[in-house]
Amino acid sequence: MSLQTAGIYNFTCPVRIPQKEGGVQDTVAAISLIARMPQDQIESCVDVMTKLLTQYLPDIHTGNFPALLSQVREQLKAEEARVSMRFSYFIAKTAPVSGTSSLMEYQCAFSASSEDTGEPLLTIVAPVTTLCPCSREISSFGAHNQRATITLSIQPLRLIWLEDLIAMAESCGSSEVYALLKRPDEKYVTEQAYAHPMFVEDVARKVAQQAMAHTDIGWFSVGVESFESIHNHSAYAFVDSKDLKKTTA
Repeated sequence: MSLQTAGIYNFTCPVRIPQKEGGVQDTVAAISLIARMPQDQIESCVDVMTKLLTQYLPDIHTGNFPALLSQVREQLKAEEARVSMRFSYFIAKTAPVSGTSSLMEYQCAFSASSEDTGEPLLTIVAPVTTLCPCSREISSFGAHNQRATITLSIQPLRLIWLEDLIAMAESCGSSEVYALLKRPDEKYVTEQAYAHPMFVEDVARKVAQQAMAHTDIGWFSVGVESFESIHNHSAYAFVDSKDLKKTTA
């Protein structure tokens, strides 16, 4: 059996991600780089890829993905090369009442192929609160609520900042989630969630509507997982824009 695709997986390294307000954020990424190449290049691919990645560090980002992938193809005589980079990204959030500032962590990823001509694929994972409409409807007081995560992947048509994509996703839950809240903030976010009950599919639908209306977003997918507080399982909903186009056609 002859292998055609090989590479390196979860190459952990420091990186610097450009921020919307200017400057860069230092974080740690796990980078995977694979290529479809002739059999006689397989043995040397790890060495070649590691050296190329090291040349770009720590300033590796979507802007230099094309150059990196081009060099991989050239040096390994590869038909195609793919790169993905997963990392934590931190944004300062202000509590809604007290104004207390804290850092929220978001899982993000960039991925691209040497075959692509547009912007690299972007993925963000944003936590929100969901509150069950049925539980609120049948209860004399209260309703079950829980943390949920929105995984939004997009094919940007132009540059889209991580901050804007995260903010868009966060606006689609029953309430936002914060790293630090004071008592007045806790009252606000719990009442906010109670006033905006949403099933997991409601959240997925709302994110999809906003993504469809965004002029700089082409293809997208939305996955929402709600970690149910009264069930021993999660609730899940998923939307792919390709399916939406088929439905509306």
